[in-house]
Amino acid sequence: MATSAPITGQAPDPAPALTFPPGFLWGTATASYQIEGAAREDGRTPSIWDVYSHTPGRVLNGDTGDVADDHYHRWREDLDILADLGVGAYRFSVAWPRVQPTGSGPANAKGIDFYSRLVDGLLERGIKPVATLYHWDLPQELEDAGGWPVRETAHRFAEYAGIVADALGDRVPTWTTLNEPWCSAFLGYGSGVHAPGRTDAADSLRAAHHLNLAHGLAVRELRDRLPAGAEVSVTLNLHQVRPVSDSPEDVDAARRIDGTANRVFTGPMLDGAYPQDVRDDTAHLTDWSFVQDGDTALIHQPLDFLGVNYYSPTLVAHDPQGAEHGSDGHGASEHSPWPAGDGVAFHQAPGPRTAMGWGIDPTGLYDLLVRVGREHPGLPVVITENGAAFDDRVGDDGRVDDPERVAYLRGHLSEVHRAIESGVDVRGYFLWSLLDNFEWGYGYSKRFGAVYVDYATQRRIPKSSAHWFGQVARTGTLPRG
Repeated sequence: MATSAPITGQAPDPAPALTFPPGFLWGTATASYQIEGAAREDGRTPSIWDVYSHTPGRVLNGDTGDVADDHYHRWREDLDILADLGVGAYRFSVAWPRVQPTGSGPANAKGIDFYSRLVDGLLERGIKPVATLYHWDLPQELEDAGGWPVRETAHRFAEYAGIVADALGDRVPTWTTLNEPWCSAFLGYGSGVHAPGRTDAADSLRAAHHLNLAHGLAVRELRDRLPAGAEVSVTLNLHQVRPVSDSPEDVDAARRIDGTANRVFTGPMLDGAYPQDVRDDTAHLTDWSFVQDGDTALIHQPLDFLGVNYYSPTLVAHDPQGAEHGSDGHGASEHSPWPAGDGVAFHQAPGPRTAMGWGIDPTGLYDLLVRVGREHPGLPVVITENGAAFDDRVGDDGRVDDPERVAYLRGHLSEVHRAIESGVDVRGYFLWSLLDNFEWGYGYSKRFGAVYVDYATQRRIPKSSAHWFGQVARTGTLPRG
């Protein structure tokens, strides 16, 4: 019979902390329309999100980004908060209609000046600026001319990229072309739950291609204008698609969803071609004649790293009756964002969920990173968004305690560390988001921030997760428990 360990009266030693590699980049992220406000100031014109949010019935409670977090006027306070956190980098996005109000032609000097002051403020505080050129705020004038389903929009984006690079390239070392083009294409033009709110499956595929083309053209423009050594990337919200069983039907359902969730972007961007199965799966909608000779070569530009956004896995099954796609986590609509999704059911992940209803499963991030590392060896990865919304409240003591978010972050950072140990070249992690903000179709009802924002007073209150994350960022060490 085995003998038991001696009783010492002391608790066992805690598991050791996890230490991230030297030089690992820690940061937080935001998006222009979600935080800036000042929607009509200093020459800014409407974006598709201004028009969409002002359209009755589009956004919960009729919320708009007109004021948001008033970051346009309070940016110094927000950068001081960043400095207090001790993070090394800040990922912000540039509002296209603030810099180039009509989507073509010369720059708006006042818009450029705002971002120039922001970048200088970051550098003064020792924080690395990471600029995203497009986080969904297309100038409405370009949408009126056809938007992303029209090829000309890609060329207008490249022109805009050159303007911003000329203005900020001497001080911004890291650039991202597009943030989550899947959302722009398939939520904006497929299901209509994002701006501009159109619902045409064929147009959503055209939009995806022209976003890919815009990325490639913009990378080429940035390389021509930025100093040697500048980093250029793209950020994709890659879906970790899992079949609910290993049946051939469920596995094929996962393949089809993976095609228009992931490979419609990674194929041309990283491999230089659209996967044939994606084209076959969508042949009933389009003949793909919008892809012109030479397009995929233009799209396939060398990148310094791939930005990956992850929140929750995607669980699918074959459903011959046709499935309700609203459970895919991307918002309810009578129209599907999945052009190859006929007969596919989406299932909620088991276990706890965030306030968005998204299942909490950090292993999905590990699996996703390992897949990227396996399929694209030699391409570094940065987690450009990861975080969660919870129903945060200000306590009687004036504090905002959010242990659920701390647990979420700890779990996901543990999986990032595991991926690094498995050989994936992960270079950094950006928490989404610095501030509570305008959460697109959900308005101000969902809070993703590490910093609580009282929208009535614009008071900022760092949550307990902000203090916890700041300690992790300063030390490069993830405590256990």
